[in-house]
Amino acid sequence: MSDRRLEPSGDPGHDETQPAWQPPAMPADQARLGLDRNTVEGAWIEFASSLDRRKPAHRVVAWVLLLLIGGPLLLAAAQQVASFWPL
Repeated sequence: MSDRRLEPSGDPGHDETQPAWQPPAMPADQARLGLDRNTVEGAWIEFASSLDRRKPAHRVVAWVLLLLIGGPLLLAAAQQVASFWPL
């Protein structure tokens, strides 16, 4: 029988490895900007960075996100160009 006091927390099931559900830490440059997973922008960055390019469903989600973010940007740019050069 082992001594429970030798375990880090006194719990025989305690393990020092990170739990599987814990997301990876944000990179240092994003943390300097004040982004974390509790901010809207940080949550988007964390979600997008957790996608795995080897999984087809993740690739579809990445393309949908790209269209959702890039579509309005392209439409706004086209509207600005059209206001300078009316047809």
